Amino acid sequence: MASNSSGRMEVPEAREAMDRFKMEVADELGVPLKNGYNGHLTSAQNGSVGGEMVRQMIKRQEESMSGKTEK
Repeated sequence: MASNSSGRMEVPEAREAMDRFKMEVADELGVPLKNGYNGHLTSAQNGSVGGEMVRQMIKRQEESMSGKTEK
């Protein structure tokens, strides 16, 4: 049976780009995210960053699938 770890990347080479994306989203939301440990953040702050990342990735994929290339 295969293990599915939430911290594992399907494409390890994408880790740097995902980290940059995470920092950009946190900045847009006003969440004081920093590299490394972020124990000072609330679960709501962390969740807002992850949720917005997912929303933006889904939007980009939908645009890609529909032939739109808006950013």
